[in-house]
Amino acid sequence: MQIAKLAGATAVVALFVAQVPARAADLTDPQIAHIAYTAGVLDIEAAKLALKKSKNTEVVAFARNMVRDHQAVNDKALALVKALKVTPEDNDVSKGLVKQAKAEQASLAALQGAAFDKAYADNEVSYHKTVNTALADTLIPAAGNAQLKGLLQTGLKIFQGHEMHAEHLAGMLK
Repeated sequence: MQIAKLAGATAVVALFVAQVPARAADLTDPQIAHIAYTAGVLDIEAAKLALKKSKNTEVVAFARNMVRDHQAVNDKALALVKALKVTPEDNDVSKGLVKQAKAEQASLAALQGAAFDKAYADNEVSYHKTVNTALADTLIPAAGNAQLKGLLQTGLKIFQGHEMHAEHLAGMLK
């Protein structure tokens, strides 16, 4: 069962990695903003599921941090696009992220107890590695607006910490 859950997380990773670099040259700042915002919303949704399902104090604390930090970055992103009078633009990458995340959420929702905790933590490791790679290698370099680029760089620093925390959490769970 665990292998199936990891395969689901890997599918999300593969989709995100495959779509972002292939379209990087074509991405506009409104599309980049939407991809980054969508990635944050999806992690908030996964964390909220963990808050509902987990009884593990470390998993719950991690999930609370994900909600708090991703919401704070998304709030800054919304303020920035409003100040710049830019409308984030949905695109194939953000749509693909949503589709894959819904499938992963369904897989996680079917799990209970320690199996859920481990699958959630493993998914968070994969998800943060993927998002961080996409930010560093594709989205930040492709961003044209200096303020957007700066916000993405700040988010990357925060999310690199999340990745390390998720790795630690996943290593603790059996």
